[in-house]
Amino acid sequence: MDLPENIKRKIESCKQGNLFRKLPVFNNLIDFSSNDYIGFSQSETIYKHTHAYLLENEIFQNGATGSRLSTGNHSLYQIAESFIAQFHEAESALIFNSGYNANLGFFSAIPQENDVVLYDELCHASIKDGIAMSKAKSYSFIHNDFEDLAKYILEFPNATIYIVTETVFSMDGDSSNLEELVQLSEKYNCYLVVDEAHALGVFGEKGEGLTQYLQLHDKIFARIVTFGKALGCQGAAVLGSIELKDYLINFARSFIYTTALSPHAVATIFMAYQQLEIEKQAIEKLRQNIIFFNQQKNLLGLKPMFVHSKSPIHSAIVPGNKRVKELSERLQEKGFDVQSILSPIVPEGQERLRFCIHSYNSQEEISQILELVRDFVF
Repeated sequence: MDLPENIKRKIESCKQGNLFRKLPVFNNLIDFSSNDYIGFSQSETIYKHTHAYLLENEIFQNGATGSRLSTGNHSLYQIAESFIAQFHEAESALIFNSGYNANLGFFSAIPQENDVVLYDELCHASIKDGIAMSKAKSYSFIHNDFEDLAKYILEFPNATIYIVTETVFSMDGDSSNLEELVQLSEKYNCYLVVDEAHALGVFGEKGEGLTQYLQLHDKIFARIVTFGKALGCQGAAVLGSIELKDYLINFARSFIYTTALSPHAVATIFMAYQQLEIEKQAIEKLRQNIIFFNQQKNLLGLKPMFVHSKSPIHSAIVPGNKRVKELSERLQEKGFDVQSILSPIVPEGQERLRFCIHSYNSQEEISQILELVRDFVF
């Protein structure tokens, strides 16, 4: 059957505005696009260890067979969640099927009617979608502007308030001032919730994340860590108290009403975390590459077009959907995979090239791609 006319019009409008997207075709271009920051998705060691672990424990089950509250809560979950909680110095960890599911489940279930959620305007769509599903009042504050946040807090002196931010923002690659944010939440007795999706595997001696690196993790109500970025596998976890875990098991709909991850997927998470315990070289190489990228962009006179970042994510502002798409395509023709981020994903005029740095990028590749950007732009 044909699509309804109003749906057809939306697609045509999308095409006319240079907003129409298609699923990308797998390519062998030099990777400056993926979230595989330390190369774990390609790790032969993790792959072999996962396979060996399943064989040694005689786990030959392909699927979960049901939700975790029915038949899907196989023994690997308890083993993996205990390890993750210990690794992150948390009382408990609850695994969800993805970062999107974790944020949807948490934010739709925890804030109650008459509560207030104050979230950074640049928080991920999954956070915003979860908040929209809750019965709480919600307001966005100006990105990393804690004076603006404090004004909102003072408007609700008697409410239970949740403050929501990220340690590394996915579009800009910048970070919140967590020390100041913790002080603010303690001053006004707010509950601080932090998404560490792009910090896991990047910050800290063992890649444990920015909150632990700064030794602030015990002052945070809940942390969400995602495994599809630096850990190179599937899933996510909410870190917090045992009581928080119990509540989510009973009330987080994205947890309750979904088929659990397969034993193989959970074993991969467990092996990736064990590798993170001992992986120093890839994390250090990533940090060196981030420093080198910043040095090179400054030497080439590109600093003004980039958002300041010390994370693996670096965004060069190239206004206009058409222009940034053309620039991305020209870089791909030269063998480099770089994403163009279009409005309305980012505000109009803030369209950008989004560079993701990895431990496996060479300094020569970093220099080459930045030289191409300079040549194409200037």
